[in-house]
Order: sequence, then C-alpha cells, then structure tokens
Amino acid sequence: MTSVSIIGLGAIGASYAAQIVEAAPQTQVRVIAAGERAQRLRADGVTVNQRRFDFEVVEPGQSSEPADLVIVAVKHHDLAEAIEQLRGHIGERTIICSLLNGITSEEELVLAYPQAYVPLAVCIGIDAVRDGDRVQFTKLGRIEFGDAVPGRRSAGLCRLDALLTEFAIPHVISSDAPRMLWRKLLLNVGINQVSALLEAPYGLFQSGGPARDLMVAAQQEVIAVAQACGVNLVPADIDQMIGIIGSLGPQSYTSMAQDALAHRRTEVNQFAGAVVERGQRHGIETPVNRVLLQAFLAKHQLWGVA
Repeated sequence: MTSVSIIGLGAIGASYAAQIVEAAPQTQVRVIAAGERAQRLRADGVTVNQRRFDFEVVEPGQSSEPADLVIVAVKHHDLAEAIEQLRGHIGERTIICSLLNGITSEEELVLAYPQAYVPLAVCIGIDAVRDGDRVQFTKLGRIEFGDAVPGRRSAGLCRLDALLTEFAIPHVISSDAPRMLWRKLLLNVGINQVSALLEAPYGLFQSGGPARDLMVAAQQEVIAVAQACGVNLVPADIDQMIGIIGSLGPQSYTSMAQDALAHRRTEVNQFAGAVVERGQRHGIETPVNRVLLQAFLAKHQLWGVA
C-alpha cells in the first residue's frame, strides 16, 4: 500500500490530502499534528469543498513506518519544528516534496534527511482558502518539480512523477528546477506581498492599476537579483505570472493575504527578505522590497507576532 505523510494541513496541505484520498482511496494518508491540533482533527476532521475528511492523525514520536511520499506544507517559520516531527516517517525510499514558499527549504530538508530524495518543487496556480477547519478551492493548480542539477532525471524524480499521476495531481517536470524555484519567488514577491499589504483578493490585480504596478515593481527587483545570482529570469516571466494571476478566482486570496487578514506572522523574510539580502550580497538596489520588508516587520510588531 502506498503511504503519504503530510505535515501542515492548511489550505494547500488539506487540498492535496483530499485530492489523494479522492483519486486513490486505497492510499494510506497520515497527517502529522500535535497537541490540541491533533485532538481537533480527530474530533472534527477537516472539510474540503464541502466534503468532510477524517484523516489518520499521527503525533510526533508516535511509531510509524517510513512513507513513500512526505508532503511538507508548513510555513517557513515552522520548518525547523516540522523537520523534527518528521522523524520516523523518512526512509531511504522516501520522497520529501516541500511546497514551502521561498528558495531555501529543500536545502534544510536535505541536511536533515540525506537518505531521502528531495526534489526542488513548487505549487503553482492553486487558489485554496482556509477558514478554520474548512478549505475551499476552485483550481488545484499544478506541482512543478525537478532535480537540483538541471537536466538530471533521477530514479526519485521518476517515482514522484508516477505517484502524482496515480493521485491525479497535475504536475510538470522541470528541466531547470533552480530557475523554476526563482520563478515562484518572483510570483510570491509580487502577488503575495502586495495582496497582503492591501489585504486584497486576486481580482484587484487582474487588470491594470496601482496594485499591479506595485507588484511589477517588486518583481523587477527579483529579476535583477536573480540574474546576479546566475539564474536566467527575464521580463517575460513577469508577463507569464500576470497570466497565472488572471486565471485564478477573483474573490480568492493569496496565503499571505489570508495571514495578514488574520494578523498572523507572514513569510516576508522568505520573500522581500531574501531579495534584499541577496541584493546586498551582489550590490543590487532593492528599494521596493526593502520597504515591503519593513512594512511587514512593523505589522508583525503591531499584531504581537514579531
């Protein structure tokens, strides 16, 4: 029996967990959770698109067999704790698919679990929204993944391709995964940060105006920094990102906007913070992202989540 362990049952994690159960009901799906969260999931389950799912809940330290696939869908500031909680779920044939935003989580997972296969991966185009233990999405989007070495097609990559096909999860294998990862950063630095700053849904960015102009200004800095880092992002990538945004539900919100609306800590350090830090390293000015970084750090202080 194929087994999947998921840590981080937020909007994205719950959506993919539900998809796996619906497409391949024979799969053993385990959700890793602790304390009150684990108790609540056992008692109430989670509702995805009006259907209740009662996933098997496994607490950290509880005996379990290594999974075929581990999906990591926590926020980056919870990654260190998640890495510890995954012990017991990782074996030599385990694939760890990190769906975290940013460009560093795979490196941290490889250091912690060198025996597992960790591709570079991103999820693109999903518009899932979480409200408590209820999740709604209109588009599942796709998972793009590839080897850290461009052009290499390892056995682990082929096994992940087969698993996602079995689960009917749309996916694309990238021949240049580092560029793919930076393209997702390009998307997040623009739409996630500015939508969170304005507490606005996708619809505000689906036509021209000041919101889109601010988004593009932040993204132009990503392109400059990426090129300095040896990653070939180009202005046409911004046009493609605008196309992706235009395909999403106009009333749906990015994950970072959802965090801002709920006064939760955001991932600004993984977005603007990464751009500013690498810009400094290479002598690239990043004034838009510097302002966004300071704005959200101030919001964190205001919300009491600094």
